[in-house]
Order: sequence, then structure tokens, then C-alpha cells
Amino acid sequence: MTATLPLVLVPGYMLDETLWDALRPALAAQAAGRRGVRAASGAGRDLRHVPLGGGATIAEMARAALAAAPAGTFDLLGFSMGGYVAREMVRMAPERVRSLILVATSSRADTPLQISQRQAAARAKPVGPFRGLGRAAIIQSLHPENAGNEALIAQVRAMGERLGRETFVQQSMIVRDSDTALLAQIACPTLVVAAAQDQMRSPDEARELAAGIPGARLEFIDGAGHMIPLEQAGRLAELIAGCWHE
Repeated sequence: MTATLPLVLVPGYMLDETLWDALRPALAAQAAGRRGVRAASGAGRDLRHVPLGGGATIAEMARAALAAAPAGTFDLLGFSMGGYVAREMVRMAPERVRSLILVATSSRADTPLQISQRQAAARAKPVGPFRGLGRAAIIQSLHPENAGNEALIAQVRAMGERLGRETFVQQSMIVRDSDTALLAQIACPTLVVAAAQDQMRSPDEARELAAGIPGARLEFIDGAGHMIPLEQAGRLAELIAGCWHE
């Protein structure tokens, strides 16, 4: 399979287009390495960031993402909450998605505790300007070895701060229902990528995804927590490039 189509990137909760800053040059390097030439910064795959927005449910977000995606056929990557949106995009428009990559995500429903905690935070009375996600929440999303990586923590916090309080409230109120029973409807080639050290999504959740989608391939990445595109962009790029060159 050749990699001539755009790769549409759907981010996770309170993350913006800078989530892919390390992935872009890593994919360019992969492409250049396969061609035997030196990579130019930003070259390689045609990457299209599609923000999470445009609705109060996963289905509404998926419709908005499809409207914002390139016309015609594309490859699709969904990260974390974006994985729920990406799978719904495939079900809504299977003829438009050539292949699917699911990174650090799950098909399980939110627990009542997760729902209540996020919605309580969304309803809380604002005190001062919005500063993005809290430090403890960000650290939980990283590999333990990155718990003291202040630059990485600041990068994640800045994404939330740029998105703002309104987006925080909108995304926090969304409930993720289980779509495990619907996974068999996904017919396109699918790669599931997870990190064994992810404190937010367990290896079993990745195995459930791969087992439920016919023919899906499962890969685990070392040295990353939940934030695989930031913590292990090179290894993720290698796996993505392999989707079209194996």
C-alpha cells in the first residue's frame, strides 16, 4: 500500500495541533529514510490536524471532523478521546477511510466516577484565568521518567490554555459510551498502538480493541505513558510508516 493520501490526525482531550509537532519531522525522516535521502523539516506525509469540537457528543464531534477533513479518501489517526471520534468517523463514512490508527485509546465506556469528576470540574465556578490542565493530571498522563520533565509538562499545559475554558467545559461534559459491540463493523486495515506504562489506558483496553476489529494489528511502545505522540514520536512514526510499506 502506498502512502499518497492525507493522514488526518484527531487529538485527545484538551490537546491542540502542537500534539503532532514531534511526529511531523519523525514521519518526514521515515519517508526520507525509505527513499534514501535526507529529510527536509516538515516534509513527508500530508498531515491534516482536525480539532475536537463541534458537538456535545462523540457522534456530533465525528460529523464535524468529517466535515473538516479533506474531501475524498484519507488515512485516519485518533489519539485517546480522538480514538472514539475516529471510530465513529469510520462507521459514518467507511468509504472515506482507507486505514485507521488508534493510539492510546479504548472502546470502554467512561466510569460513573470519571463522568462525575470531569463534569464537576466543568461546572466549578472559575477562579482567575484558565491555565489549562492541572499539573497532577498532566503528570499522570506521562511516563514516570517524565514526571519531572518541566518542558513537557509546560507543553501539555499550554495546549489546554490555548484551547481555553469554553473548550474545557465542552469536552469535559462529553460522555464516552462503549462501542466494543460495534468494533466488528470496522473493515479497514487498523493499527492499535499502546504503551505498557500508560496510567490512563490499560494494556487490556488495547487488546480488546485489537481483538474486536477484524484483522487489527497491535503494537506496544516502551518509554511512554499516555502521551505517546509527545514521548515516543519516533517509534510511533516508525509504526505509522510501516502501515504503508509492509
